[in-house]
Amino acid sequence: MKQVLHKPGMQIDTSWRALQYFNLYRFLISLLFVGLIWIGQLPEPLGIYDQRFFAFVAHGYLFASIVIAVVISMQIPLYKMQVAVHVLIDIIAISLMMYASNGLDSGFGMLLIIAVAGGSILCAGRIAILFAAIAALAVLSQEVYLQFFRYYPPPNYTHAGLLGITFFATAILGHILAARVEKSEALVKQQEVDLESLARLNEIIVQRMQAGIIVLDDGYRIRLSNESARMLLGLHENINNRPIADIAPEIIGKLRKWLDGDGKHNVIIKPTRGEVDIQVSFTQLKPDKKFGILIFLEDVALMRQRAQQMKLASLGRLAASIAHEVRNPLGAITHASQLLSEAGQINNENNRLVEIIMDQSRRVNTIIENVQHISRREPATPQIIEIKPWLKDFINEFTARKNIPKEKVRSSIKPEDIMVRMDSSQLYQVLWNLADNAIQYSTGNILLELHCGVKKDSQRAYIDILDHGSGIKEEVLEHLFEPFFTTNPMGTGLGLYIASELCEANQVALNLYHNSTAGCCFRIHFPHMQKQHNVI
Repeated sequence: MKQVLHKPGMQIDTSWRALQYFNLYRFLISLLFVGLIWIGQLPEPLGIYDQRFFAFVAHGYLFASIVIAVVISMQIPLYKMQVAVHVLIDIIAISLMMYASNGLDSGFGMLLIIAVAGGSILCAGRIAILFAAIAALAVLSQEVYLQFFRYYPPPNYTHAGLLGITFFATAILGHILAARVEKSEALVKQQEVDLESLARLNEIIVQRMQAGIIVLDDGYRIRLSNESARMLLGLHENINNRPIADIAPEIIGKLRKWLDGDGKHNVIIKPTRGEVDIQVSFTQLKPDKKFGILIFLEDVALMRQRAQQMKLASLGRLAASIAHEVRNPLGAITHASQLLSEAGQINNENNRLVEIIMDQSRRVNTIIENVQHISRREPATPQIIEIKPWLKDFINEFTARKNIPKEKVRSSIKPEDIMVRMDSSQLYQVLWNLADNAIQYSTGNILLELHCGVKKDSQRAYIDILDHGSGIKEEVLEHLFEPFFTTNPMGTGLGLYIASELCEANQVALNLYHNSTAGCCFRIHFPHMQKQHNVI
């Protein structure tokens, strides 16, 4: 949205403009006098004592106002010097016209008061008193001249004195008024600076928010949006001043239903160009009107992760304490079964039962170790990882420990200089769990495929882990990352859950990217390195 910002020269421009207005008044007064002279309708007492001298001064005053207008437009010399010269010209010209119009009775004293007041307001400070003093001396000088060189009209020192007092009172009041105006302008200037700083701060806060923000006007056009909103909608161009219907048609339909009272305040949508489900919340900025909408966009996966973290935090502590208590009797059972298997009095059928006890004891022990590993997990320490050499070392170690030929593992990295930010040991554990699952279900010559790349639109790196099995059944998908859920009788149901937890700790997304009867693909989706928050 456009904002009117304070410019450093704004105060100077305002002062020169005020000086132009004051000169316009000067021009109109002098033009009035000259016009009356040319049409021969100069009323008394104007020029009653010396009409020719009055006409000469009036024409000179008009010419001076025109010259002053040119000088003001050039802004040379300095402002304060111009004000002083202009007011001095006013006092001299008006005093001479007062002399030609028979002195104080002519009413020109009011014009002198206006000149002093204008100078006091335009140029605040002690110079205002100087203007009053010059005007008072001009009036008193006329009265002294009348007494010694003219016999009519008689001098009126009382009138001159009162007029001089009026000059000083006007100057003082003008000085006070100008000081207040200057103080108010300084306050307004400071408030404009503060508002500008606050606007910039608000813009930074809005842009850095993880939640998406969109503000609509009364025409459903986007007036403000942040980067998070564009990322969640899968957009990377500027969307301001564009209709929301063109940007996200899924939102406009829900918005209209909500405005009509038939829709919900919070809805979940899947953007056409976005990668994740988002929750959309509507708020009216103007409750008394129908339009003016603030829209919040949030990643549903992040919201679910936060809720799951809160739920599983207490569950993890409970499971850890139970695992600790179970381990002691489990050790006793395992030891007793070992002693029983070493006894020579049991037959083959009982040997089979002992084997079952040992196998299930080992499975329970594995579950206990995984639970304790989750509860004792160290905080993530993200670091910059160069994928190409790191992945090569991982494949070498994985194929060696799993005793499978390297030819059965296919990998590709495009571009080859991909860099990601994650805890190296935790990324190793995540990838190991996913790769181990892949080779268990794969059939054919290629057991595992690892593909690394960077999405062109978002510049986010990813690693795809593909198998060539029969895929995952639909009824299993919704429980895929839940703890202790498994379809393998000998599995613990913690592999994918631990991988998901480790990814969350590093602000990395793990999801099932593709699933079919020809196999499935899990994607480790890394955030943009420059936009990834520090993990605490």
